[in-house]
Amino acid sequence: MALLFVPFLLLLMLRWSNAQPSPGYYPSYRFRPLRGFYRGFNNLWGPEHQTVSGDQSSVTIWLDRNSGSGFKSIRPFRNGYFGTSIKLQPGYTAGVITAFYLSNNQAHPGFHDEVDIEFLGTTPGKPYTLQTNVYVRGSGDGRIIGREVKFHLWFDPTAGFHNYAILWNPNEIIFFVDDIPIRRYPRKNAGATFPLRPMWLYGSIWDASSWATEDGKYKADYRYQPFVARFTRFVARGCTAFAPLLCQPVPSSWHGDGLSRRQYAAMQWAQRYYLVYNYCKDPKRDHSLTPECWS
Repeated sequence: MALLFVPFLLLLMLRWSNAQPSPGYYPSYRFRPLRGFYRGFNNLWGPEHQTVSGDQSSVTIWLDRNSGSGFKSIRPFRNGYFGTSIKLQPGYTAGVITAFYLSNNQAHPGFHDEVDIEFLGTTPGKPYTLQTNVYVRGSGDGRIIGREVKFHLWFDPTAGFHNYAILWNPNEIIFFVDDIPIRRYPRKNAGATFPLRPMWLYGSIWDASSWATEDGKYKADYRYQPFVARFTRFVARGCTAFAPLLCQPVPSSWHGDGLSRRQYAAMQWAQRYYLVYNYCKDPKRDHSLTPECWS
């Protein structure tokens, strides 16, 4: 009887050690969501592939053989907390990207900054990959210098809505999943590796078959169309590009900038169990182009 109990105890201990920790700080509840989608966003492209709920609390966008869809914030921001709750589509979604991101590519074509949360589509039986990325001054155009850090998730993102957020201030970028900080990207020099120019907030769904799923091995298969993504509970709080200089950036923890001890421990948990790729540790990358990896 005792011998049978030991494996059960070990399994229980493993599950307990892998339980989601409390970060102690919950920015997704600290800020009220927008009262209506059109108070903060407009359609960017694919209007016939985008539906806003009657009370404007949510938006559904989809990709089919004809088009995808996207939306864009009305105002640009120079810092802030940007969050939304997303529910993804189950089944075959290879080649399909669902994204929530900051960018100024329309203001600075070929020389833009970008901060991404992207869900890389997948095949049945395999988990979604959440990719975080930072582009600085055009490195996403032509001369590609992505700063990708990828994760699997500790829940099924197709079973319900979960909160995803970017906090961007003059000193750091922090990516959150259900208020767990999964990645912190600090500013280490005067702008060469850190985005400082105002950016707009976007959401989109589109076909990225050339690279999205296992480096392009699996393509979008339109026998499974439409590919649908649902967004709700939009939060965009911070200093717009037109705010007075006295406007203070949104804090990333109870004490201001940086992560608290509990937040840092939660980030270590996420990275220990769910991180699947870090550009800084990729031996195939030319790290002279990403000096933040060793500075």
